[in-house]
Amino acid sequence: MDIKTYGMSERADHLDFDIRSQLVRPPLVRPHRHEYFQIQISLQGDTQQNVAGTVRPFRRGYLSFILPYRVHVIPHPEGSRYVIINMAQQFLRPGLDVDPLDLEDVPLSRAPELAPFLFQEYADFHFSEDEFPEVEALLDKLAAENAQRRFGSVEMIRGLMLQLIGMTCRKFEAELLRFSASQAQQGSRKASLQRAVRYIREHLAAEITLADAAAAAFLSPNYLAHLLKKETGKTFTDLVTERRLEFAQELLTHSSQRIAAVAHASGFADEAYFARRFRQRFGQTPRAFRDGVRARISGAV
Repeated sequence: MDIKTYGMSERADHLDFDIRSQLVRPPLVRPHRHEYFQIQISLQGDTQQNVAGTVRPFRRGYLSFILPYRVHVIPHPEGSRYVIINMAQQFLRPGLDVDPLDLEDVPLSRAPELAPFLFQEYADFHFSEDEFPEVEALLDKLAAENAQRRFGSVEMIRGLMLQLIGMTCRKFEAELLRFSASQAQQGSRKASLQRAVRYIREHLAAEITLADAAAAAFLSPNYLAHLLKKETGKTFTDLVTERRLEFAQELLTHSSQRIAAVAHASGFADEAYFARRFRQRFGQTPRAFRDGVRARISGAV
């Protein structure tokens, strides 16, 4: 599955911040990601949002906070009304010199405004009918200030935007602090890696691409590669090769398939290349490994 990554220039009228209603651009109906932060606010309609593989409700009064490069989609039904806010990282938090792929490692004490974005997969940010008019009023002010863009507008926009995020943080303070304390984002990364590794394991005999594994893990290819290197110290290619060799070792131990068949079943098209990589990994040829296993079994009997 090809998952497109959008830049601000493709989905916004300004490169720092933009706010628009559903009337400006048609909605994106396929899973996608973008290089910037996004907030979606539902004014009317009843649907679900899928953020990194987690499905949560999205209807009037709900806000959705999307981190850069997080795969997501909100399929808005006909008749829906909603507002989309897009913003660059340096607009949201000037001076936050952190790679967007490392935002989950930023402590909330340093950038508390990241909280709703970090924990969207675990919470429903919903404002009641009594509370939501205050949110709508803020959105109207943001849209008006963004439309005129005069001297001081950037500061006004940032202040209003932070007020919106601050309202969310205050309303859901207990949940957000609990998620932070339990390091829920760590669990999210672990689950994503597990999905990627499971996909690799299930497709060892086929051609495995970084893009396909990332899609299975609901991550961008760049983020999956970054995460693998950070958490395991391995590249994607290293991990795939390692899993293929381990699977070949299992087949050599528990099956009577010929060496060439073992190589192909493990995803190696070339038997000689397989034998060379097996020897590099385990210090002996596939045949010598099998002979050793059989000799140990015979000796045990």
